[in-house]
Amino acid sequence: MIAKMKKLTFLIYYKEYEQFLENLRELGVVHIFTKSQGMAENMELQDSIRLAGKYAAAIKFLNGMGVVAENHDADASKGEETLNLLTDLQNRQQQLLHRKQAVEKEIATLEPWGDFEYSNIQRLKDAGYYVNFYICSEKQFKDEWVDLYNATIVNRIGSKIYFVTITSGCLAPELEIEYAKLPETSLNALRASVEQISQECDNVMDSIKKLAALSVGNLEAAQRKVYSEIEFSKVVLTGDSLADNKLVLLEGWVPAVKCDDVKSFMDNQGAYYEISDPQPDDNVPIMFNNDKFSRLFEPIIRLYMLPKYNELDLTPFFAPFFMIFFGLCLGDIGYGAFMVIATSIYRMVSKNLSSGIKPILTLVRILGASTMVCGLLTGTCFGFNIYDIQVPFLQSMKETIALDNQQMFNLSLILGGVQIIFGMILKAVNQTIQLGFKYAIGTIGWIFVILSTAIAFAGAMEMGGTVHLIFLAIGFLMAYLYNSPDKNVFVNIGLGLWDSYNMATGLLGDILSYVRLFALGLSGGILASVFNSLAAGMSPDNIIAGPIVMVLIFVIGHSINIFMNVLGAMVHPMRLTFVEFFKNSGYEGGGKEYAPFKK
Repeated sequence: MIAKMKKLTFLIYYKEYEQFLENLRELGVVHIFTKSQGMAENMELQDSIRLAGKYAAAIKFLNGMGVVAENHDADASKGEETLNLLTDLQNRQQQLLHRKQAVEKEIATLEPWGDFEYSNIQRLKDAGYYVNFYICSEKQFKDEWVDLYNATIVNRIGSKIYFVTITSGCLAPELEIEYAKLPETSLNALRASVEQISQECDNVMDSIKKLAALSVGNLEAAQRKVYSEIEFSKVVLTGDSLADNKLVLLEGWVPAVKCDDVKSFMDNQGAYYEISDPQPDDNVPIMFNNDKFSRLFEPIIRLYMLPKYNELDLTPFFAPFFMIFFGLCLGDIGYGAFMVIATSIYRMVSKNLSSGIKPILTLVRILGASTMVCGLLTGTCFGFNIYDIQVPFLQSMKETIALDNQQMFNLSLILGGVQIIFGMILKAVNQTIQLGFKYAIGTIGWIFVILSTAIAFAGAMEMGGTVHLIFLAIGFLMAYLYNSPDKNVFVNIGLGLWDSYNMATGLLGDILSYVRLFALGLSGGILASVFNSLAAGMSPDNIIAGPIVMVLIFVIGHSINIFMNVLGAMVHPMRLTFVEFFKNSGYEGGGKEYAPFKK
């Protein structure tokens, strides 16, 4: 089945476009179509989009304060005042934080030197004595600096030495080490400044919390007003106001089950958005929503074409047929057992299987099991016939389920007829879903004709009898008079005659195509028996070499046969599915797979 999708429309200011896409990619659930891009000549629209983003950011920020909002009537006119006040408070908060970081950096610089008044350094300078601060490693420090420059070690931290020089007549000695430039204030004064700034930050935060309690409703009301203005301007923008890369209008798709996640995400973004149902002419991406069994066959339908959004997904309907067809084409108990055992062992010994390999291995096991069951119809196991073994149980199975070649031929044709009629029923259902019941009446008429004839041919009713003729009359009237409801009766009769010709020629050819199910199974069994004969006939009459040669021919021959027959058992059921079944079910395809924009 196809998952329900919702259509998303985004309108983003170009300067925020890349950041918006980054955030959207982090969300990872939206399939994006770029609809159009350009500049809105209306500057008010640009301002409205930016303002909507500011409101969204402000609401998100205040809601994150953890303050319970007070209940009162929201006033959109006060929303802009609140936004401006919040912006001023946030700017003030940022300034204080930057100041605090700068002062804390000065404290970190000054702490190794201890607390002193910079005015004392200035007094020494006025008296002709210059105090300079240096930092070096223990290896770099020279004892001669003590005599030359009155070097005095102030502190040692790890392998670093903090020292001062006191010179008279020269500003600073030319030492090839790090010169420390210290702030012109004391350590205690800096610490007091940090406390003062922290207090101011607390006051700003208290003001922001008051806004969170009193003004979130005003912001939300103002945001709704801006969205309403954007909704009106979007019509102008979509019509003829796109140019010069100032706005980006995006279309996207999201599974209906993910809509709540998208709403929560978009409410915190600075972009205008809408969520709506798909329209008939929309190119909706496809996401399958099948059960575990049908999901295994999705890679097969992907090899052909994905369905359109508004048509039936045929995967659950062809999956059982494909499984049976594969088993009939391969038709060997031993080959099926080999597939089941080999994939089971591979899955057990492989520790790091990717998520894409596991369902393929499961599908191979299911197809192998089908091959074993279908192999019981002919009794073939690695080219040998197990029903030649005179064991009561096997002889009982032979009498119960074994089929000869004529019966296998008939079974193939019957399966083909069943699948084709089933496909026509699905076509009628699909026409009813897409166009309405009246468009399916013509198809239903042909189903009446074909089914009644098939039942009469099987002997369940008299061929050409009253009941049969009634069904034929009803079917032909529906097929001839109502195959195209929008056209007049004469056109319908003409189209009905053309459909009769196509049915008479095409339907017979489609059913005969299913003979390949019998032919492939028969040819695979014959080739397997040939390799068995070669293994027995070409082995030398030697007690040691004979068994070795026999085993080698047997293994190599059956390996070739398995490869060839498995390939044929995949290709030919796919051909029957893609051509005969899809054609008779009215499958159009052409859908694009849902591919969410994500990392």
